[in-house]
Amino acid sequence: MFLQRLIGLVFVSGLALSPVTAEVLIRVAPPHLQVEHRGQRPSPNHVWINGYHRWDGNAYRWDGGRWEQRPRPHAVWVAHRYEHRRGGWVYVQGHWR
Repeated sequence: MFLQRLIGLVFVSGLALSPVTAEVLIRVAPPHLQVEHRGQRPSPNHVWINGYHRWDGNAYRWDGGRWEQRPRPHAVWVAHRYEHRRGGWVYVQGHWR
């Protein structure tokens, strides 16, 4: 009985600590990307991160692009994007690969 409770507690703790990724289905397609002025690259280690339209729950708002340093040599930025799923759009956050 004690061992079963211990195993259950470990399992529940693992679920509580795992990240939750809830998808928000947006019924309105995102607007086209805006053309941005990048300015001068601060250093050879900087990469341009494109801006994107962020859904705020009511409408899309533009988050402008920025220069960002690579977290490690040869890292590649995978851009933010929206994927069409189940009759709507789901935001997929950009990340370093």
